[in-house]
Amino acid sequence: MPKIKTNRAAAKRFSTTGGNKIRRNKSYSSHILTKKSTKRKRNLRKSALIASSDVKSARKLLVK
Repeated sequence: MPKIKTNRAAAKRFSTTGGNKIRRNKSYSSHILTKKSTKRKRNLRKSALIASSDVKSARKLLVK
């Protein structure tokens, strides 16, 4: 059996926390920033956890 490769696109976007949860970055922070409030842009900088419904599929992509 060949080894299962990690999906490199997912590996660049997701990382795991110490508690083995999957962290992601928020979207909508790359362009058209003038109409967004400072508070909104500041909150977009923070990372978030992926939804519980996506955990199973994300783990399959991140297999090492």
